[in-house]
Amino acid sequence: MSGFARRLAGIPWREIAGDAFSRVFLVAQAFCAVHVVNAHVCSFALVRGASMLPAMNLAGDVVAVDRLSARYGRVAPGDAVLLISPEDPHKAVVKRVVGMAGDAVTYLVDPGNSDASKTVVVPQGHVWVQGDNIYASRDSRQFGPVPYGLITGKIFCRVWPLKDFGPIDSKE
Repeated sequence: MSGFARRLAGIPWREIAGDAFSRVFLVAQAFCAVHVVNAHVCSFALVRGASMLPAMNLAGDVVAVDRLSARYGRVAPGDAVLLISPEDPHKAVVKRVVGMAGDAVTYLVDPGNSDASKTVVVPQGHVWVQGDNIYASRDSRQFGPVPYGLITGKIFCRVWPLKDFGPIDSKE
């Protein structure tokens, strides 16, 4: 047997493979834990656009989203929420809850052009959401009450930019 073959035979391959498997398994467990926390407990979201001005920046804010509140019915009027867009299910949007099931909500039909208003009673199992910037927001005024099940989380804190770090203002 050559010297190279002897050196190869002397390497503890089983021990190395077992150690590698243990480390890969540990990394996989960590990824699973991060996924579960991100999907069901708390996550971060990037909010961009004019819809939530002045509460959130036009260029984009990173916010912390509480995923448990929506699941346990702890969403109330004034809360900023992350929800699946009723117009495009591949898109997540941020809006403020204005009315819950049974509430009568009065809103301006076309705020940029007239003072005409309309009152709607929010049906059971739905919420009324609007952007803080009523002049540049597609919200319940266009697509009506949103099923509560489309809410994926409640925004509780702005994380970035650091100068604005803190809770999101309530607009009741």
